[in-house]
Amino acid sequence: MSKVLHSALILCFILTGCSQNNVTEDASLKQYFDAAGVSGSFGMFDNGQGHFTISNLSRFRDSAYLPAGTFDVIQALVGIQTGIVKDEHMLIGVLPTGKERADSSQLLMSHLATEADMCHGDEMEIRDAFRSSCTKPFQDLARRIGKDSLKRWVDSLGYGNKSMGNAVDTFWLDNHLTITSDEQLGLVKRLYFDQLPFYPRPQKIVRQMMLMESNSNYLLSFKTGTGVRKDGHALAWVIGWVEENKHPYFFVLNVDATGDGKGLKDKGLSVLRQILQKMGFFQGKK
Repeated sequence: MSKVLHSALILCFILTGCSQNNVTEDASLKQYFDAAGVSGSFGMFDNGQGHFTISNLSRFRDSAYLPAGTFDVIQALVGIQTGIVKDEHMLIGVLPTGKERADSSQLLMSHLATEADMCHGDEMEIRDAFRSSCTKPFQDLARRIGKDSLKRWVDSLGYGNKSMGNAVDTFWLDNHLTITSDEQLGLVKRLYFDQLPFYPRPQKIVRQMMLMESNSNYLLSFKTGTGVRKDGHALAWVIGWVEENKHPYFFVLNVDATGDGKGLKDKGLSVLRQILQKMGFFQGKK
């Protein structure tokens, strides 16, 4: 999607302006970020119309950040594809193990502390860990998959900057691996249409785990992730799609703020919902 969006933007600027083509930068959406006391960007692709709506275009297209819990999408796909994860009900560990790095950065440890209340017991189903963005089960899964295998998939997918550092169980949290919102949008679109280089079954299971709200008017599917950037700002992602009348609309939102990051995911979800409501979603009329 990154190449698609860049091509669309180039064509847009060559012609008579973005407002007359398929990319619209909507400055009015900034009010929702401001009201929440956060900075960020939002992008949506209307698949039926082939149209992009973006808030903060430069950040959406050019700024890369740690994927944090959104990388769970890739780990779940790899785990199911390789048979390491049998299905969404498989139990994976929550507690630290002796293999966990003792030299984790202060930023990473701060992140793990802020999300500790999401993880309960010694083990949890991968579906529950995925939906709550509980980190330690996916650190456990990363060790089971192994660095070489994860590296092959990261390279094959062209995921972000493809940098993994030295530690298999923290690279998506410690700012080695980074990805743009543009690239995240391409990922969720390909996942929806079974276009990732995985069997259909892993992609179907991951889509089912992403489904958070379902009623007669709409389906809302997303994956969250929270982390700490190199500059100390807390970061939250929400990536996914909203579907009405069998028409998918893919979105990526990220927000950041100073402080310890507590409540940032909820703020991001609130901003997302306000934007979707402004755009006319949740009524079954899209």
